[in-house]
Amino acid sequence: MGIQPTKRERENLWEVLELAREEDLGSGDVTSAILPGDLHARARFVPRQALVFCGGALLEPIAVKYDGGIRTALRAEEGRPVAAGEVAAEWDGPARGILSAERVALNFLQRLSGIATTTRAYVEAVAGTGAKIYDTRKTIPGWRELEKYAVRVGGGLNHRMGLYDAVLVKDNHLAIMARAEGMDPLTATGRELERVRPYLPQGAFVELEVDDLEQFRRALDLDVDIILLDNMPLESLAEAVRLRDEAGAAGRVELEASGGITLENVRSVAATGVERIAIGALTHSAEAADIALDIEVD
Repeated sequence: MGIQPTKRERENLWEVLELAREEDLGSGDVTSAILPGDLHARARFVPRQALVFCGGALLEPIAVKYDGGIRTALRAEEGRPVAAGEVAAEWDGPARGILSAERVALNFLQRLSGIATTTRAYVEAVAGTGAKIYDTRKTIPGWRELEKYAVRVGGGLNHRMGLYDAVLVKDNHLAIMARAEGMDPLTATGRELERVRPYLPQGAFVELEVDDLEQFRRALDLDVDIILLDNMPLESLAEAVRLRDEAGAAGRVELEASGGITLENVRSVAATGVERIAIGALTHSAEAADIALDIEVD
């Protein structure tokens, strides 16, 4: 079966699907209404490109939302590479219902398979280095659960889901802290982190973004779990790893690189020794996969 969506991700599907169906179907499919009501069809979801298949687990609930007579058969597991021309899934049922659901189903499959395919490329690029690929909050509003599911299907890992489940102190937080407290922002931040940590949700991490090695050295003395190295050159990333290890903090603090990372340079970033690489492009820049629905009528 491959990776399957969680209860929360299925709930996200229903929320988004309700909106998608309403905006597309509205009061009814006036084009498919010209077809005979008893016409039966078989439809195959066929990629026109090689991809990592994602969204097959959502096809049955999508079909049911349109017509309870549509039957779904999956031919490819979630997360499996599928070749161009290979049948990934099939629908069998009323032709009217299949045609009405076609566009929305393809929108889900194309978007999610595109994210999974992009993620897999990054994961394979850093294979053997020890670095892991993480997503970000740069997702389409309303689609976050599903898009982060697609990242996992592609072999990546999920960063925080939102503002509620982890602490990530970024440069703007530090700038405001300096203004509000009238003191060194890292000192003020360190004090506040010690205060709030006991009240964080179970499993929540504390992460701090730094822009240069001077900030990094000071951040090592704070009670943080992850230090985000933002837009640092490779030499600085490697030096940060060395300084962290030299300080004996390797088992306490993980290092995360982010900013300006592409498929062309991600392996070099991983080779510096950082444990985590966060890439917004997994979701905000992934191209939709090319998938078609081929229909045959009995």
